[in-house]
Amino acid sequence: MSLNAPAATPAELSTLDLGRSIVETASDRQAIDVRLLDLRELIAFADHFVVCHGTSDRHVRAIVDAIVESIGKLGYEPTHIEGTPEGGWILIDYGQIIVHVFAEEQREYYQLERLWQLAPVLMRVQ
Repeated sequence: MSLNAPAATPAELSTLDLGRSIVETASDRQAIDVRLLDLRELIAFADHFVVCHGTSDRHVRAIVDAIVESIGKLGYEPTHIEGTPEGGWILIDYGQIIVHVFAEEQREYYQLERLWQLAPVLMRVQ
């Protein structure tokens, strides 16, 4: 084994497959109403949104941590994470996939699914 071995590169996943992995991870952490939205025909800054919510600040944090860890094992690191569990909304930016993990109250208030109602739902786990 070489001491100068190249760094691991991300698995070659499509954005759809990466989105599915995020949905599965959130679902495994008992995220509620997890949806994968297809935004490719609607916006230029992302292909997909994943939207879900947790039952408490601690649950929201656990969902976010699980996603970052699981997707990190595939070789993908978020370009940006914004928000706090206490604020009720954490955004994880993976470039073409943006993950929104809400507290239930904030999800109802912002209603992203209604805002993006023309986006097909590719995957939904309740």
